[in-house]
Amino acid sequence: MVMDLFRSEEMMLCQLILPADSAHETITKLGEVGMFQFKDLNADKTAFARTYASQVKRCDEMLRKLRFFAEQIAKADIMVSPKAGVQRPYELDELEGKLHELETELLEANSNQNKLSRSHSELVELQLVLEKAGGFFEDAMRDVSSIQDELHARAHLPDGSSSPGPSIQTPLLNSATDGAAIELQETGGMASNSARLGFVTGLVLTEKAQAFERVLFRATRGNMFLKMAHIDGLVKDPVLGTKLEKTVFVVFFAGERARTKILKLCEAVGANRYPFPEDRARQSQMNAEVNGRLRELHVTLDAGERQREHVLSEMAVSLADWSVQVGREKAVYHTLNKLSVDVTRACLVAEGWCPVVAKGRVTDAIDRASFQSSAQVSTVFKELPTKEAPPTYFQTNKVTEVFQDIVDAYGVARYREVNPAVFTIVTFPFLFAVMFGDFGHGLLMLLFSSFLVIYEKKLSNVNNEIFNMIYAGRYCILLMSIFSMYTGLLYNEFFSMPMSLFGSSHYVCPSDPSLPFSRCEAGAKDGLIMNPELDTPYMIGVDPVWHGTKTELQFTNSMKMKMSVIMGVVQMTAGIFLSAVNHRHFKDNLSMICEFIPQVLFLMAMFGYLSLLIIAKWCMGTREHPITADLYHVMIYMFLSPGNVDCMDSITGKAGCSENLMYSGQGGVQLFLVFVMLVCIPWMLLPKPLILKKRHEENMRAGFNLLVEDDDDSSNGGNGAHAEFEFSDILVHQIIHTIEFVLGAVSNTASYLRLWALSLAHAELSAVFWERILMLGISLKNPAVIVACFFMWAMATFGVLMAMESLSAFLHALRLHWVEFQNKFYCGDGYKFVAFSFAEVLSEMHL
Repeated sequence: MVMDLFRSEEMMLCQLILPADSAHETITKLGEVGMFQFKDLNADKTAFARTYASQVKRCDEMLRKLRFFAEQIAKADIMVSPKAGVQRPYELDELEGKLHELETELLEANSNQNKLSRSHSELVELQLVLEKAGGFFEDAMRDVSSIQDELHARAHLPDGSSSPGPSIQTPLLNSATDGAAIELQETGGMASNSARLGFVTGLVLTEKAQAFERVLFRATRGNMFLKMAHIDGLVKDPVLGTKLEKTVFVVFFAGERARTKILKLCEAVGANRYPFPEDRARQSQMNAEVNGRLRELHVTLDAGERQREHVLSEMAVSLADWSVQVGREKAVYHTLNKLSVDVTRACLVAEGWCPVVAKGRVTDAIDRASFQSSAQVSTVFKELPTKEAPPTYFQTNKVTEVFQDIVDAYGVARYREVNPAVFTIVTFPFLFAVMFGDFGHGLLMLLFSSFLVIYEKKLSNVNNEIFNMIYAGRYCILLMSIFSMYTGLLYNEFFSMPMSLFGSSHYVCPSDPSLPFSRCEAGAKDGLIMNPELDTPYMIGVDPVWHGTKTELQFTNSMKMKMSVIMGVVQMTAGIFLSAVNHRHFKDNLSMICEFIPQVLFLMAMFGYLSLLIIAKWCMGTREHPITADLYHVMIYMFLSPGNVDCMDSITGKAGCSENLMYSGQGGVQLFLVFVMLVCIPWMLLPKPLILKKRHEENMRAGFNLLVEDDDDSSNGGNGAHAEFEFSDILVHQIIHTIEFVLGAVSNTASYLRLWALSLAHAELSAVFWERILMLGISLKNPAVIVACFFMWAMATFGVLMAMESLSAFLHALRLHWVEFQNKFYCGDGYKFVAFSFAEVLSEMHL
């Protein structure tokens, strides 16, 4: 399966001539197969001018109704339980009528429910007004009655003395009430018309109550009296339909102008006004009527809600099937709009791309459609010759899909060129692991990715964008975790602590091999020596003796930096060789000679030679005669002073850096390599444009006008295989390509040093968190401190190392593949094969 990804599937341009009576069925069968990409033969027409525009519009309207039904079902919180048995399928026209009837019925039910609900809310608010405002008036009448009794008692004192007037301590309101009571007494219980007050009652939002009071005071200049009472609990607003906190108010005023202002202010703040009778008997009668109407509305609302839920439950059973049916029909008619209609309107003509491996499935689907539609004439299927660039199609599965998406994010592969995804499956998680290498961190990542893989079916329904991105890359995370454990084993690190899986160390103290490293003073001065009994390197990975020593950072830096250079050179060289595979496949011998060969020679002469020196320095040195050559100086003097390896002074004849001489004849070899690099630059720059110019001139002299051929091809539906020849454009392009490769050979190799830098940063951060947080808490021997420090260490590990560091390593590995590896051979200027498939259409519609 992996090698099937090496090149895209072969494609063929096909033409279909479909009889009009079987066109719909044929497109339906091709949509079920999902292996035919239709070309739009009506690109010059607008969507409304196409043949099946009305059918598409009908399907859109039906989908709108179905979405409306789905929203209503979700609001009603109705559980869908499919009925037993097979549901009878509807024809499209029949289904359209059915949906229209259901929508009309549901809209009418909703309208009635809304009206009844609003009436119910208004009656509830009126009931609250009658209760709270009635309480205001009852309190006021009790106060007036008590004042009248007091005045009556004062008027009939035994000594005949008159009652004293109100004192300065008497409240103003009580004085006003006394005066009103006196007036009531003098007028026989009836206030004068000039002193009669009007009032307005209603409810206002509690949050607007204070603002409402201030505005009333300013608008009436204080000539009003306001009473408010907060309602416990929430009240459903008749207009908004939501439950809100409200307050009952009664505003007393005098005059028609004040009444007009108050009514306008009530409208401005959204207060609901309700009538309130002054007569207590009328209040009791209205309260009884409201209670009776509320009981009736409760019964009516319950019955209406049951009927509405019954209708929605019937819809919910078939809603998914209806949505799929209408979605498929819309996709079919949308595809039919891409077909050109014959003048006689008896047949339709379609063109599109089909993978060669799927030709049999496509023809079988066409034959089945012709048989089921009982067409008198079968569909004609034929292959068309073309020079147009076909689309790119790779057959992927759930494991390889994520790596193909990583490559496609850079650019879709050109038709039949080498696909980097084949190598990315291994190299991407490996380079990530080089930067993230730690056995413990890799184990945590393995547990997380294993959870995603084991429960992938259950987790596939999670609707969260960030989680879905992680879920889509679960197999990539799984491979990254496995490789991280492998590199952690090589680095010999478990949460930054060394592992002794293959013995403690192969080094011993030079003065006394039995002494531990912490007590070996000679080791700190002269260094440790190889154990005579184990005169071999450590079995696997880095020797744990290096951990915690003064030279640990120096040793690991040197090792990882050189390792990064070697890895980079190997991957870039592989990319150049893959370009040769492309040149051979496309029979581009000119690029093979003028690009591939000089590129390989240039890269090998510079950094291939450096990689060999690194490996030689690792392997050739002995304990008695170690190789101490400084490879920085070797490479620098290779260009500044070719042939002068040991920095020999031309005057004194003394060598300034004799340790850089690693083998005999080194100066001559390096001089030859510099000469090869200098030759490769013009080799990449000039021959190809000049040869292309010569070929073009020969074709012109021979009478082959490629531009005319391209025009003929484009008139037949192709884009043309050649463009007009411009020597200046080709020369400039080749100059840019040459400069980019020469400079990129240096910059890309240096870019691989990020492997060393991020690996070092990850190891040091892990060590800091372990030693400065966890081990510091353990050293205090306080259980509470140990638990707190463990929690802090765990949060730092998961938050910084497992989340931020892993994301950083992922992005850097992505850059190394896109820029350093793929630009050596990958064009990425193709376009995807997008077949007409019901599965994809319904997936986009979330069905």
